[in-house]
Amino acid sequence: MGIDTAPSIPPSADGLREAMVDTLRGWGGVRTASVEAAMRAVPRHLFVPEVSPERAYGPESVVTFRDEDGIAISSASGPGVVAAMLEQLEVRPGHRVLEIGAGTGYNAACLAELTGPSGRVTTVDIGGEIVAGARRGLAVAGYEDVRVVHGDGTDGVPEHAPYDRIIVTAGAWDVPPSWREQLAPGGRLVVPLRMRGVTRAVALELDGDVWRSVSIEECGFMPMRGPDAVEELNLELPPESGVRIRVDDGRPVDVTALGAALAMPPVLAWSGAVVPWKPLVHLDFWLAGASAEVCRIIVLSRAREAGLVEPLYSWGSMGCYTPDTFSYLIRRPAPGEGGQEMVELGACAYGPDGDRLAARVADRIRAWDHVGDARAGLRVEIHPEGSAGLRAMITADKRHSRVFVITEPA
Repeated sequence: MGIDTAPSIPPSADGLREAMVDTLRGWGGVRTASVEAAMRAVPRHLFVPEVSPERAYGPESVVTFRDEDGIAISSASGPGVVAAMLEQLEVRPGHRVLEIGAGTGYNAACLAELTGPSGRVTTVDIGGEIVAGARRGLAVAGYEDVRVVHGDGTDGVPEHAPYDRIIVTAGAWDVPPSWREQLAPGGRLVVPLRMRGVTRAVALELDGDVWRSVSIEECGFMPMRGPDAVEELNLELPPESGVRIRVDDGRPVDVTALGAALAMPPVLAWSGAVVPWKPLVHLDFWLAGASAEVCRIIVLSRAREAGLVEPLYSWGSMGCYTPDTFSYLIRRPAPGEGGQEMVELGACAYGPDGDRLAARVADRIRAWDHVGDARAGLRVEIHPEGSAGLRAMITADKRHSRVFVITEPA
């Protein structure tokens, strides 16, 4: 019997797109018929022609533009993030939608499918090359009716306001007055909001002059750019160590002191909190309620090879830092039943104050674990600048507002 050497036929883009949406539907990323139909209709691969169709329809984001330092400044968000935020936005046929952050144009095309021929989609981006790329993608895919505007998304696009929905596809440090002013009565804003080093896609509706959340989804986004942007810092400790710290909110970082901390023996503190391995819902919010500053510790392979204690995830972990010490989340296997993978969560710290900081982070893990199912009821309120304080787990003062993360029910 001969061996069949006929080459395998790669799946078509249409087949890959169907499989992508089937997967999203299977785990709950896509929940409604309208979002499902939109994502089945839009040819995502046409918006990222520089990668293979398999990559275009894969689960990860696709970086499309980098700055002169090689830092990614624009991408096609992963399909799961796109679906989650479209579900949060609840677009209806006939809606006028503003998207802040044009990216590749893919998300705007999905919005155009959702609004239908009686609606209108406007997308704005500060990067001229990003705007040109989005226009190309939308034209090739047949969505020429989408307006693509070159401008600072912080200002919105007032000439086409009001909008029934506004969606932001970059990490926003604040909610500027222009977005409130350009939103129609009864409208909704979905924004990846940066709060004390934690980013969440928050769906917000106005109650007088207060934004109140109606849903919160975990997400990750590149920060917004522009004159009013607050930089997110990514610093290596020390150069070539393979350990980087990412901080937000303009918080100070003593790179020299934290780099020196790496030379000290690690301190481990186990919390006793045994939980199913992933998802660890909103655990980083509880870290933000600690006395230390919240950060991300990014760990490269060379740091692992040098003996750094393994962080929570393959990329690194959430953590906290002081002027001379940093700590991050770790895990170890724990007994489970019925095939469920269980882990015990803990903290690893490096630095002269390692014992105290590791213990503090372990305390925050226990506080998160104690809350249990109630942590899913977390809500966000955004009040005008200078408003009186509320009883909140986190209060973050911004340029135009005060953000409160609240654990008690409304």
